[in-house]
Amino acid sequence: MGNLKQAQQWQRFAAMDLKSAEYLLSMHPVPVEVICYHCQQAAEKYLKGYLVLNGMNPPKIHDLDELCKHCLELSNIFNNIADQCSDLTAYGVQPRYPMEPMLEEQDMQQALNSAKTVRDLILKIAPEMAHQSI
Repeated sequence: MGNLKQAQQWQRFAAMDLKSAEYLLSMHPVPVEVICYHCQQAAEKYLKGYLVLNGMNPPKIHDLDELCKHCLELSNIFNNIADQCSDLTAYGVQPRYPMEPMLEEQDMQQALNSAKTVRDLILKIAPEMAHQSI
């Protein structure tokens, strides 16, 4: 499988995570932690897809700050989403286990916005990653 096809697969899975997060908004009560987790997962997969597209093997990590640094090696434009990556990183672990403090709806809205910002930047600079079936 070529880099483009692999990158499109990463994008497809990222899009499914983001769509899942958006779908879960209709639940009552809203599963804030689960939505935040899906947002982190979506951003992680978009970043890894971009690395794959550019011939890099993405590290097997969930730290979006670290993934963003790898992307920065390819383009300085990733400085534009460094804050969003930082905001989302904790959601890779925190929402999966009962911990204090509990996440609130404003955290969820910020996570959704951050994940969409990561998606939008990557698909703007690498539109060929867009997978048509999602």
